[in-house]
Amino acid sequence: MTLRKSRWAAAAGLTAGAVVAVRRPTARSADPAAADRWLTVTINCSPADIQADRLPTPLQEYGDRIETRIRPAPGDRGTEVAVRLKDVPSDTSSVPARLTGQDPRQDPRRSLREAKALLEAGEVLLPDTPPTTHDTPGGKLVGLLSRRAGGEGVL
Repeated sequence: MTLRKSRWAAAAGLTAGAVVAVRRPTARSADPAAADRWLTVTINCSPADIQADRLPTPLQEYGDRIETRIRPAPGDRGTEVAVRLKDVPSDTSSVPARLTGQDPRQDPRRSLREAKALLEAGEVLLPDTPPTTHDTPGGKLVGLLSRRAGGEGVL
């Protein structure tokens, strides 16, 4: 009897996962405001230490092409820095564009992450290349997922 319940539970879990997988991309692509949403990071420093006119170099390079919002993080946990591109073509903010590296939000996301590192640590830390001398199955999986992240830090 326990085996039967396990099979039913597994089937129900797979069905629920399939429903979520099918519905999730549809809900994201139907949102017309998805292209101009804010990209936000929480930085471990006081809001007085960050000024919109003196942002770190990775964000300064965008000049007037981005909007910046700086405010205290909830719970007194540092500062929230948010940016978004002012002009984003709507046809380039799709899942295929992200997978091929053509999404215009990928570079600001990377620059925001680098600015956070500069403000907190004073430098942008990069992983060693190559990370190991022996290519193991686990290393291949990590390499595949890292390439999938597209330099954004998101898998």
